[in-house]
Amino acid sequence: MNVVSANDQLKSLTETLPERVGVLLVNLGTPDTADSRGLRVYLKEFLSDPRVIEDQGLLWKLVLNGIILRTRPRRKARDYLKIWNTEKNESPLKTITRSQAEKLAADIAGDRVVVDWAMRYGNPSIESRINALAAQGCDRLLVVPLYPQYSAATSATVCDEVFRVLAQMRAQPTLRVMPPYYDEPDYVEALAVSIETHLKALSFQPEVIVASFHGMPKKYVEKGDPYERQCVATTDALRKRLGLDQSRLLLTFQSRFGFDEWLQPYTDKTMERLAKDGVRRVAVVTPGFAADCLETLEEIAQENAEIFQHHGGEKFSFIPCLNDSDVGMDMIRQLVLRELQGWI
Repeated sequence: MNVVSANDQLKSLTETLPERVGVLLVNLGTPDTADSRGLRVYLKEFLSDPRVIEDQGLLWKLVLNGIILRTRPRRKARDYLKIWNTEKNESPLKTITRSQAEKLAADIAGDRVVVDWAMRYGNPSIESRINALAAQGCDRLLVVPLYPQYSAATSATVCDEVFRVLAQMRAQPTLRVMPPYYDEPDYVEALAVSIETHLKALSFQPEVIVASFHGMPKKYVEKGDPYERQCVATTDALRKRLGLDQSRLLLTFQSRFGFDEWLQPYTDKTMERLAKDGVRRVAVVTPGFAADCLETLEEIAQENAEIFQHHGGEKFSFIPCLNDSDVGMDMIRQLVLRELQGWI
């Protein structure tokens, strides 16, 4: 009778088990289609998250289902159609995030590392991609929220969903989550290089550069969210790197929603004020976004350009996000490799 020792069994098991590390890039999300139905599904998931709208009481549910989901999808669908990637039939955010994952995979993936991507709201879902990585033998997982500045409404809700998925798994992967990178030297340098490169190609010199971040209800910050502080830190670091003072590089917040007071100064009101004050040439950068999306390509590059020019401004230029550019990908690669130390 051939008796196999416990050590031999353990050795055999270890040799057959895959030892892979999964890297999951996660961005906010996007509707699957640029029509009312697609926007309704997306907005319902997004606005039903208590991290996004903290008061999910009866009044909010009545407003959401009785008003917002009846009126807003049609209007937002028209906005999405202005920027939609018609060739791939998807939003630019999905196109860019996929490309970021593919380029990162080309640099670091191999027998030991598998790179994938997901959306917090919409598709591909975090659950589907974690399951796919587990099926490929990834017993370690690095989640990379593509939000430079932390907020409960972005970074934390990614973690919430990751933890929810892992809670359903018997064989959970060991987990790491990349921290916010709002003041990382590689991030600040990538932003600065991107801005400088863009400005050199312009036919005019902007008098003012506006750094526009996504807004947040002021009460969220008062409850302890560090988002505003981190946006200020990013802007201060960028001013120092570019050699600009507060009058040349402004900090603003965009994308207000609802009736609460949001972080100020507001981007749209700033555009109006600058034009009325005699500023004729501006450029806008959006350091809080890792990839161009509706809030940058439509709200900033189109709506805010129109506001500025309507009130007397002449030249307006939108500086694209880092996206999958060389400097942007080098920054993502460096941060990911740092977080993978000890695993690969």
